[in-house]
Amino acid sequence: MLKRTRKLFSSKNIISLAVIAFFLLHTSEISSIPFLDKIESQAYDLHLNLTMPNSVDERIVIVDIDEKSLATLGRWPWDRQVIAKLANELLNHYEVSIIGFDVFFVEEDEGADAKILKRLASDELKKNNQYQQVIRKILPTLDHDKKLADSINGQPVVLGYFFDTNSLNATQKGQLPDPFYVSALQQERFQWAEQASGYAANLSVLQQAAQGGGFVDNPMLDADGVVRRVRMLMKYGNNYYASLSLAMVAALMGFPEPELVIGHGYGGGDRFDSQIESLTIAGSTIPFGAMATATVPYRGPMGSYNYISVIDVLNHVAKKETLEEAIILIGSSAPGLLDLRSTPVGTAYAGVEVHANMISGILDNTIPKHPPYVRGVENVLLLFMGLIIIILVPRLSAAWVLAALGISVSLLVLLRIVMWTNSIVLNVEAIILMILTVVMVHVSYGFLFEQRQKKQLAHSFGQYVPPELVDEMSLSEDQEFSLEGESRELTVFFSDVRSFSTISESLTPKQLKQWMNEYLTPMTGVIHRNRGTIDKYIGDAIMAFWGAPLKDESHASHAIDAAMEMLDLLKPLNQIYQERDWPPIRIGVGLNTGIMNVGNMGSEFRMAYTVMGDAVNLGSRLEGLTKKYGVELIVSEYTKNAAPDYVYRQLDKVTVVGKAEAVSIFQPVARVHELSQENETELSVFHEALSLYFKQDWQQAKLAFQKLLHDYSKLPIYEIYLKRVLEFMQSPPSDDWDGVYQHTSK
Repeated sequence: MLKRTRKLFSSKNIISLAVIAFFLLHTSEISSIPFLDKIESQAYDLHLNLTMPNSVDERIVIVDIDEKSLATLGRWPWDRQVIAKLANELLNHYEVSIIGFDVFFVEEDEGADAKILKRLASDELKKNNQYQQVIRKILPTLDHDKKLADSINGQPVVLGYFFDTNSLNATQKGQLPDPFYVSALQQERFQWAEQASGYAANLSVLQQAAQGGGFVDNPMLDADGVVRRVRMLMKYGNNYYASLSLAMVAALMGFPEPELVIGHGYGGGDRFDSQIESLTIAGSTIPFGAMATATVPYRGPMGSYNYISVIDVLNHVAKKETLEEAIILIGSSAPGLLDLRSTPVGTAYAGVEVHANMISGILDNTIPKHPPYVRGVENVLLLFMGLIIIILVPRLSAAWVLAALGISVSLLVLLRIVMWTNSIVLNVEAIILMILTVVMVHVSYGFLFEQRQKKQLAHSFGQYVPPELVDEMSLSEDQEFSLEGESRELTVFFSDVRSFSTISESLTPKQLKQWMNEYLTPMTGVIHRNRGTIDKYIGDAIMAFWGAPLKDESHASHAIDAAMEMLDLLKPLNQIYQERDWPPIRIGVGLNTGIMNVGNMGSEFRMAYTVMGDAVNLGSRLEGLTKKYGVELIVSEYTKNAAPDYVYRQLDKVTVVGKAEAVSIFQPVARVHELSQENETELSVFHEALSLYFKQDWQQAKLAFQKLLHDYSKLPIYEIYLKRVLEFMQSPPSDDWDGVYQHTSK
């Protein structure tokens, strides 16, 4: 447990956890991180442009104060009589459903005729009572504001106005419409929307005549200057007021009572206040963000709604079928009137079309939403993916890391797409960036810092183990490596060259050196290829072990693999020796498996990474027994039990010098799937003969071993047992004989 804890809180994992915490600050909205906001905004824009309908909504028509109309009617603002005529034409001739004005009527419109009459009344004709009486009757007929008020009185008309959020230059002009009719807003202590400090509203005579009013949002820009959200409600004094799009939909639907969904956890400047999650009006739900804002559901680039010039309406050029029962927005696309916005779908986008998109989105329930639970999903995904990366990346190869990255990113993008089809915005960009960053931390850490550890490992173990194992050790996260001593189950290997003294006497020193190098080099290569660790060379002898420093669950099998491969290698090696007129080479190998002490051992003058213990000594004794049994390889019963993928010939049950405990010894014959039928039959006959021997059925045992020598190969082991049987027939063993053969020499 302590080791796992140390691994979890390793340096690179601490850095990775810090990265996760950094991104979590963003997804949980505890802190705004500008570059992540920008990336999410750009990803949102890309997704929007790829998935928006790109179709024209015929229900909404923009009556445009365009360049053509300005050229005909003169510069803006026009005479209110023109506006009155426009309203009359739309309402009476074209029979539209509702009109929304994305223009303000803050100042009185006093016509030129009225100005002249008033000047005469106050100057030249000031004392002319008859003129004064006439002027009092004529002036009302010249009141352009009243004419406009009369044209919209009792009609489905909503006037736009402007709220000022700049408290330093706040003004109050004109008359505000009635507050938005949600009583719950007035009863709660929370501030649900942004507070306005002033306003520029319409003349009282106009606002009183209109059916309602809605504020025209001053550009609500994200950090990159793009309009993605608009305010749906604003607070002035203690009252809340609706936006132009919301006021028009409310008027269009007959002012039904809206329903609010109040959430807790986020809002305004204090993120732990409450907020309005959504507002439902006549079945249409408007999902709100912080401070009663909503995301604009853009249908497409500018022109996703029919534009008709004002002058075409006044001249009856516009087609009636286009305008009849349509929702009308009167606004401007003319650059000179400065009502163009930068949006995700265009950099010069008419502000009036933003209102059109909001009305369309409210009616169709397509306004994108990002409810609080989605924030929770983002947080959980970020934490889960981060921890999975910390756990899995160190255990995966580079190819699997790339595959996992691709799969993770693809699943996150797919999840975003699925949520988007339900108008839910799931921001996965921070999660993807977190994944990439944490992977880079692990890769960079491994490259910059673990290279030093790898060099240390190479320096410490490079003389004992092959480079491949050093690489594996340096990449391993599951094991810790140390030169300190420890007890572990290992398999030890001893090999010795037969008649080496005689061979060395027959060669010159230079030839002997070459003879040894030609032998030790390929044998060492075999041990390394089979994951073995060279302990030492003792003259012509090789000592090696398996299972340390890198743990190996199949250490016994790998040791036998190496021994068998070394024996197979002797034949081509002896052909080379014969060509050089060198003595042939024969070896004996002993293997034992058991608990051994492994580590750096020695003195202050010289240290060596080696193994010690009774199990090591037994391995050495088994190598010595190969000469007595006429075989090249002997393994203990412990090695046999640890390597069941081999078929064995039992040689004997013995005690060796220095050990009182008996051990069964075996000769590996072949892998289970490689054993020939002939060898399998011979082994079966031999083991039956051996069973007779241990049962002290000397007569039958004698016949069995004679049959083996006659029918099969004349192996020395058959002759050894036949000799023992004949001796026991002459001089039977004691009653307590247990079949153990005691060896008194090494």
